[in-house]
Amino acid sequence: MAPGLEIEQLVELARGKRIVALTGAGISTESGIPDYRGPDRPPRVRDPMQHREFVDKLVMRTKYWARSMIGWPRMAEAKPNAGHRACVALEERGLLAGIITQNVDGLHTSAGSRNVVELHGALRRVRCLACGELTSRDYMQQRLIEANPRHANDARIQPDGDVELPDALVADFEIVACTACGGVLMPDVVFFGGSVPRAVLDAAWALFDQAELLLVAGSSLAVFSGYRFVRRAAERSVPVAIVNRGPTRGDEHATLLIDQATGLVLPQLVDAL
Repeated sequence: MAPGLEIEQLVELARGKRIVALTGAGISTESGIPDYRGPDRPPRVRDPMQHREFVDKLVMRTKYWARSMIGWPRMAEAKPNAGHRACVALEERGLLAGIITQNVDGLHTSAGSRNVVELHGALRRVRCLACGELTSRDYMQQRLIEANPRHANDARIQPDGDVELPDALVADFEIVACTACGGVLMPDVVFFGGSVPRAVLDAAWALFDQAELLLVAGSSLAVFSGYRFVRRAAERSVPVAIVNRGPTRGDEHATLLIDQATGLVLPQLVDAL
């Protein structure tokens, strides 16, 4: 199908409907943040951090924070792209009820979107597993640098904000504890194998319930926490439009599939509506 015809079909599908967007890593690749499964993704050299590994194993926490200290500046400097800005425009025009995002990069909020449910949390926050105190990732960065002034400052960034770093550089890395209680600090995100907090999931379902069209933007839907919304939409006969480079787990439920970059398609949707 010609790209122009696909856009026309998306416009017709969206016209007059209240849209809820479900976004994934593919909407942020144009901001320089890699995804886990996109067509241009280089081979993965290690598995992403698992929740139980981080919680139970000091060595894994040390590896994570060492890599994260190096990767954070590049993650923090990432800017919203045309796809994020298009979501803002749709919301400002009253066409988009809100965004359920699987991303932890905070770019929707940075772009100006107001109604955003961060399904997997946000890297810009750090949470104490003991007392629950929340602090900023920037403050955590200052503390890590003060404790580890000798470490390298360049490496290949990963989707969750850490980097590839030789184990030799991790061996003498010093992690820091909660200043309030001395507890273990963790980025306020849902690692693989973790659970979405009940309150966050409730907020996501409440937003989903407003959808007359579910617009999936930049997600392979491989993770169930996102795929469940597409499955529920199919059960309720809510049309689903998927804009993603490459196949997705939800293709069989889609009313319309567009295999293109979100930064190309979403601005055209804004212009047409």
